[in-house]
Amino acid sequence: MPNSNAKLHSNHRGGREASRRELVSRSLQSAQHCLENQDFGTAYAHYLLVLNLAPELKTNVKETFQFTLFKWAEELDSLARIQDLFNCYEQALELYPNDEVICNSMGEHLFRMGFRDEAAGYFHKAVKLNPDFADAKENFYRVANWLVERWHFIMLNDAKRNLTYLRAIENAVHSGCKSVLDIGTGTGILSMFAKKAGASFVYACELSKTMYELACDVVAANNMEREIKLLHLKSLDIEIPKHIPERVSLVVTETVDAGLFGEGIVESLIHAWEHLLLQPK
Repeated sequence: MPNSNAKLHSNHRGGREASRRELVSRSLQSAQHCLENQDFGTAYAHYLLVLNLAPELKTNVKETFQFTLFKWAEELDSLARIQDLFNCYEQALELYPNDEVICNSMGEHLFRMGFRDEAAGYFHKAVKLNPDFADAKENFYRVANWLVERWHFIMLNDAKRNLTYLRAIENAVHSGCKSVLDIGTGTGILSMFAKKAGASFVYACELSKTMYELACDVVAANNMEREIKLLHLKSLDIEIPKHIPERVSLVVTETVDAGLFGEGIVESLIHAWEHLLLQPK
């Protein structure tokens, strides 16, 4: 009897495998037929089924799947079916999470729709996956020009201003401020000043996804990624101990410019004073 049961289970598994192969084969044929008839939506659905049933075929059908996705996305865009378009890209990225071409294409759709910060994130990921991907690099630099305001470049090259910040931070740290929060860190320059000055704990928050990722790269390039905790958060949303373990002894920010009230810096500093900064005894 045991041998009979084992044989029965084996036959059952063999039957299921044969059915799977048959379904995959028919779906591939149907997908190709749909492509020939420019029925990209149905072809895309068939490829989704194939890739979920037979992940071992990912490499073989990758280029055809990309072509089908992009054509279907164009149709969805023209029909203003934006949520369906995003759903398709999310499904595609679940199957190919490290595909720079799909990331770049998703970024292009987001950029055209006005979601520039989100688009920059996808372009940045595409470039990190393939630093030689010319289209993604061009797209990332283009969207960065939209997101990083001109005054930021001028400010970074203002040696006198930066030296003043450095000395002020050094004085504060040497006077006993050992934990620092940098609000609106941008490229992370003030956080790095604080760490080099000897601060034991440095936290930095940045709301813009593009600037946050840029700060991560800059901090890593300076070998400080383990010493500075970067948060993709608005300072008003920082909670203790969820995001930082305790109140800090120093808050620094370089967001004060001509847009003082527009940047919400007043509210941010009040919040930091009341909730994140150690109070004098």
